[in-house]
Amino acid sequence: MTYREGRFWQPDVTVATVVVDAGRLLMVEESVGGKLVLNQPAGHLEPDESLIEAALRETREETGWDVRLTAFVGAYQWTAPINGDGSGGRHYLRFAFAAEPLAHDPARPLDEGIVRALWMTPGELEAAQARHRSPLVWRTAADFLAGRRHPLELMQQLA
Repeated sequence: MTYREGRFWQPDVTVATVVVDAGRLLMVEESVGGKLVLNQPAGHLEPDESLIEAALRETREETGWDVRLTAFVGAYQWTAPINGDGSGGRHYLRFAFAAEPLAHDPARPLDEGIVRALWMTPGELEAAQARHRSPLVWRTAADFLAGRRHPLELMQQLA
């Protein structure tokens, strides 16, 4: 059944931020399904929030860092595999941004499930691919490292 035939489909819209300082990438280690996985600061777009606002908020909530967005890296679609218990299969639409760190609040409590924020070299992150939350993690980082940058003006929120 297609959308035109009455099937309703809605992807999870998410944002991610590639924050770089002295050649290291800001990552989060989070507990998902009893496993510790790595991800960029990332999360879901909330109602009445722009993509840019979501990227800034999620970075602050998951790492304690305030950042300045410098570029749009790319948009990515991914469907999670279906697990043996029938869960999974969700479709994600990720908007990724590049950013530079401004200020850190080490006393700020991190979002539920976030174990810690950590800085990793690109080599360390690539070597840890088995621990990435999804294939989106390395693809986003690799695109950033390859120089993929687009103006933030591509992001438009209409009133």
